[in-house]
Amino acid sequence: MTSTDESFAEFVRARSPALLKTSFLLCAGDRGAAEDLLQDVLERMFCRWRRIAGPPEPYARKALANAAANRWRTRSRRVTEAPLDDVLGPSEPGHEEGVIARAELVRALAALPPKMRTVIVLRFFEDYTEEQTALALGCGKGTVKSQTSRGLTRLRELISPDASELLEERR
Repeated sequence: MTSTDESFAEFVRARSPALLKTSFLLCAGDRGAAEDLLQDVLERMFCRWRRIAGPPEPYARKALANAAANRWRTRSRRVTEAPLDDVLGPSEPGHEEGVIARAELVRALAALPPKMRTVIVLRFFEDYTEEQTALALGCGKGTVKSQTSRGLTRLRELISPDASELLEERR
């Protein structure tokens, strides 16, 4: 293995778990889609590894956000999948409240429009500033502010008080 290959492998080992969390949230809780999205982004990054200027993690996060947006655009032209959540009924009791609140939060994130969801994920789960979020999405700071405000309002409407507390902790 070359030193370039080793440095990329080390980056993947060290940062994949954190990048998978971001991908999971961008994919509205679909673990399979999140893994596919991350794999696609890492594959593209490997081809460009020597040319990536600066730290690779911000590059990876921006690539995830862009790739997720591209998937939403192309998916909206295709037949959508039918979730089995309604068919299977409610989950079994006994799960820790935090797990339930997180699951509810992920479902609420899935109900947001893609750009709004991306803004919320970058701002509150990746701790991006407004400026970093605007730069990552290629939009203005005002757009980030309005999408954040509308997104938080919509999330509060969609989630229970327990999950709302979890959201407030992330702030």
